[in-house]
Amino acid sequence: MESLKTDFLLDAKGLACPMPIVRTKKAMNDLQAGQVLEVQATDKGSKADIQAWANSAGHHYLGTIEEDNVLKHYLRKSSNDDSIERKHLNVTSNEALEKKLDTNENIVVLDVREEAEYAFNHIPNAVSIPLGELELRLNELKADDEIYVVCRTGNRSDLAAQKLAEKGFDNVINVVPGMSAWTGKLDSLIK
Repeated sequence: MESLKTDFLLDAKGLACPMPIVRTKKAMNDLQAGQVLEVQATDKGSKADIQAWANSAGHHYLGTIEEDNVLKHYLRKSSNDDSIERKHLNVTSNEALEKKLDTNENIVVLDVREEAEYAFNHIPNAVSIPLGELELRLNELKADDEIYVVCRTGNRSDLAAQKLAEKGFDNVINVVPGMSAWTGKLDSLIK
């Protein structure tokens, strides 16, 4: 396929979450309003992550093309200089979630990492719905449940918590920093 015209190319190949997003945020800060950024990544989860981040930050996600196992994401910088990246306001710590789990409170832990990440280690009884599938699988969750959303670092879970809140889920809490620093009980699908 012929290469699309862009103003800047960001090479994020070989990087895992959250680095493609971190580098994308930095690159977008250096662009002028209306310019287009191409982000090349090999992390399969980057498609959902970059699309969700662009939407929450007010930028325009144009699309993704896959060529030779490289995902080429295209984003247009917002022309609204006043746009501030939204964050989900209801946040808790790993320790607070661990205490809730220890007291057997009736809560739902939603893990929005990719299936492979979940398979190797996850909080016991956590529901696995990768961020990129969340919109299609909302029917698996109850809007009135107390839902604690986890990912590896708190970035994808923040985006998922925002999406759930927009869809009418009233009691959604983002867990920070997430699985990268989790010291509680773990389960694995891999034996």
